[in-house]
Amino acid sequence: MKYDFTTIMDRLGKDAIAVDIPHSGNAEGFFADARVKDGFRIIPMWVADMNFPTVPTVPQAIIERAEHPAYGYFRPSKDYFDAIIRWHEESYGTAGLTPECIGYENGVLGGVVSALRILCQPGDSIIIQSPTYIGFTHCAEDNGWNLVLNPLIQDEKGIWRIDYEDLEKKVSQQDIHAAIFCSPHNPAGRVWEKWEIEKLMEIYRKYNVYVVSDEIWADLTMPGHHHTPTQMVSEDARMRTIAMYAPSKTFNLAGLVGSYHVVYNPYLRSRMTQAGAATHYNMMNVLSTHALIAAYSPEGREWVDELCQVLNGNLDYAVSYINENFKGVKTSKPEGTYMLFLDCTEWCRTHDVDIDTIQKRGIEVGVIWQDGRPFHGDCHIRLNLALPHSLVVEAFERMKKYVFTE
Repeated sequence: MKYDFTTIMDRLGKDAIAVDIPHSGNAEGFFADARVKDGFRIIPMWVADMNFPTVPTVPQAIIERAEHPAYGYFRPSKDYFDAIIRWHEESYGTAGLTPECIGYENGVLGGVVSALRILCQPGDSIIIQSPTYIGFTHCAEDNGWNLVLNPLIQDEKGIWRIDYEDLEKKVSQQDIHAAIFCSPHNPAGRVWEKWEIEKLMEIYRKYNVYVVSDEIWADLTMPGHHHTPTQMVSEDARMRTIAMYAPSKTFNLAGLVGSYHVVYNPYLRSRMTQAGAATHYNMMNVLSTHALIAAYSPEGREWVDELCQVLNGNLDYAVSYINENFKGVKTSKPEGTYMLFLDCTEWCRTHDVDIDTIQKRGIEVGVIWQDGRPFHGDCHIRLNLALPHSLVVEAFERMKKYVFTE
């Protein structure tokens, strides 16, 4: 491969909570009161960032801009908007995107809150598919909204599907007019097919539900799958959806801060612009602007293609290893994202242990994974596979020897 996905980076002390928090102990209560035992290096498999160096064009662009010793007030350049429009057209087949439809957000979750504030009143209910990204739960609860869960169901092949009957029943009976849609889905890893989104959006049209669609994982789809923007499935969907994007998941740029919304509806766009302006802090960072332009480039596209090959290999290895070695642990290969969602229910029942015990065993031997319960998985673990393959192998060998033991 042209790009480096094998080097094991030393991220300790380099502003990475993925390693700094577990290294410091049980900071912030993440790790079930567990400590990494002596002799085990930390393998960060929890928070959703990557343990790969980003595409080289990004640090090159940042360094070049940083060498000019003035960092004053600025506005995004034409190159910024052109890069986003070109990326969406070439990556997702988007049509009709213009600079007016693009607006800056400090982060996707901040954008979600801004969008819901223009759509909801205090105490309103918002519907979302579950399992659910923990950030969405906090967005709702912290702002006084009620999150209504529409549980996904798994078919005979283990593929997560939307329960449309449950969805329509809850939307109609509970007078819900706002929804969060995660596409591709975190943590289930679904890349929704066009017909699935069409069917979902038809229900939302029928009951006049407006949609905040988080599409931050859009670029990280596995071979054979393609992201369909929610706004592209119909003209009505285009007008009732506020979509959120960012280069952060794709290029490991979360620390730079720089997301954006796409809104075609002029009324919603005006409301979103006013909501962002009213905070007086939703302002773009000059270095993240140059990082986005450098990421959304031909070199960036080539890098993402190689990244997805690496992620696909890690996912294949992990799912196969689990099926062969951890009887009672269930998972399905994600179609997108780099997260696995492990259902440990049967394993825990068979071995008479609880999920806290399993998590603690892993953390003690340096496998830093994430409790699935805040994602509405009762006996689940969320596992990040965006790291060099050698570390993935090492982590699963530790799981076999020390965690999922007979």
